[in-house]
Amino acid sequence: MEFRTLKYFLTVAREENITRAAALLHLTQPTLSRQLMQLEELGVKLFRRSQHHIVLTEAGMLLRRRAQEIVELAEKTARELRPAEEITGRISIGSGDLRSMTYLAKLLAAFHRQHPRVQYEIYSGDSDGIKERIEQGLLDMGLLLEPVDTSRYQILRLPVRESWGVLVPEDSPLARREAVTPGDLADSPLILTTRELMRREMIRWFGPYADRIQVAASGNLPYNQTQLAREGLGIYLVIRLDCAYDGLRFVPLSPPLESGTVLAWKKTEVLSATAAALLRFAEKYVGGISDHPV
Repeated sequence: MEFRTLKYFLTVAREENITRAAALLHLTQPTLSRQLMQLEELGVKLFRRSQHHIVLTEAGMLLRRRAQEIVELAEKTARELRPAEEITGRISIGSGDLRSMTYLAKLLAAFHRQHPRVQYEIYSGDSDGIKERIEQGLLDMGLLLEPVDTSRYQILRLPVRESWGVLVPEDSPLARREAVTPGDLADSPLILTTRELMRREMIRWFGPYADRIQVAASGNLPYNQTQLAREGLGIYLVIRLDCAYDGLRFVPLSPPLESGTVLAWKKTEVLSATAAALLRFAEKYVGGISDHPV
């Protein structure tokens, strides 16, 4: 399985048409078809062909995911090995929907003023997806919500706390409260995060009411969960964000539940010179001795 053939495969998968893909790759259609036939020598069928387009089989979708990971990792490695006299290159960072991203954005902007040739690739996802991509070497680091497994990652704690609360319809009795307690939420349908470590934190917050938690739904993307909350499927336990959702009101928890955030990177990973320079800068920035305070 050649690296070049994987790139051809990804182009065909994206275009869903061999003729169009061949034109983009500056190949003849028979040449491209022969390359794809080599992949199918793996013993599985990758495409279902019709007159006008092709559709990936389950095996084809798996190969597309793996091929994308291989190509991204190879391109990232090539960038990191490229010699440079000044700090250049690309830094890939993962982040969820967190207010801490505002702080990180200011940090990156300050670093960019000193090193304007550095580029940033921001991957948006939940903590589990970000950690998976860090493990695969596709991300240099990630902005994660605590708790974080420090046996696997080195961390730089940011001076920002994320506050938890609930999103409820504006006509809900809870919407008129200044705060909600575990007793207010007991026996009510709830919408929770799928992240196991964070769910344990919530169970601890519920205390003696923990056995009365009723989970109606769970998920990893706040926007999707808010749609469920708006339709009254359940009360959404969520981090406070700097945005508003039509028809919903955020009410903080009492007692307060807060989570720290960290910039995390793999302990065993050898960082590129560019990523290492950013982390050195970040340590000074967070420590308050940067030339560019927030």
